[in-house]
Amino acid sequence: MIIEESNLSIAWGKAFLDVFNVPYGEISPLVVVIKDLKNAEPPEIRSIRDVLDSKLKESKKRLSCHEVANTIFPKSLWNPDKERQHLFDRYLNIFPRIKKHRRNQHSPNKYGVYFQRLICFNPDLNSSMRGNNQLEQIISTWKRGNHRRSALQASLFDPYRDLTDERQRGFPCLQQVAFAKINQDGLQVTGFYATHDIFERAYGNYLGLCRLGRFMAHEMDLNLSRVICIASVARRVVKKGEFEIFAGKIEELLNTIEPNNEDNDVH
Repeated sequence: MIIEESNLSIAWGKAFLDVFNVPYGEISPLVVVIKDLKNAEPPEIRSIRDVLDSKLKESKKRLSCHEVANTIFPKSLWNPDKERQHLFDRYLNIFPRIKKHRRNQHSPNKYGVYFQRLICFNPDLNSSMRGNNQLEQIISTWKRGNHRRSALQASLFDPYRDLTDERQRGFPCLQQVAFAKINQDGLQVTGFYATHDIFERAYGNYLGLCRLGRFMAHEMDLNLSRVICIASVARRVVKKGEFEIFAGKIEELLNTIEPNNEDNDVH
């Protein structure tokens, strides 16, 4: 199934309802495309995000959409007017605190965090040595004039740590991120998920990939144009009966807003 929208909230709402309503609670694969980004924050519908955040807040162990997005890209730490190393250093300096964060019910960050693996891919999470900064490698390769697309990708999955016999691991669901120049000066970001929780994680992940794309576009002198999220398996996870009212609210908002969504966009 492919969902293509220029508004993040509408894209997520359609994806959620499709996965929610399918008999077995899974769609495989699910491709969500957020297009026409114009190098800016993705357009959103405030009411849809607020309803989702309110439902997520019912469990104190669930992260908000913004908090999930921060695992992929820490927007508040980035100052576009400073060298990118400033962002990398700030993040790694506070990472020991991030690692201890235990609000996420699935995993207390003991395996790392997505952005940490992007800028410090190190098999030994407890090592004081800094690992491979994949984003820096991609940006530097691009700026040296090497635009080979296979060089513009970063791995989140580490077979040394992540190929285990655990029944439920929780991290990393995001396996890989690829960057590609499209059209004259556009940047496309593609994230691949082995499994994707459509209720608890998908909205924040879409948002995080968009924010990561803006950062990379800025450093590569391109303009973020499109973000694609490919889920090998998109799952409902939650019990359908307990979420009927919530799903009804999302459907009602989509039916109300979609005909003139431009008047309802927020950033």
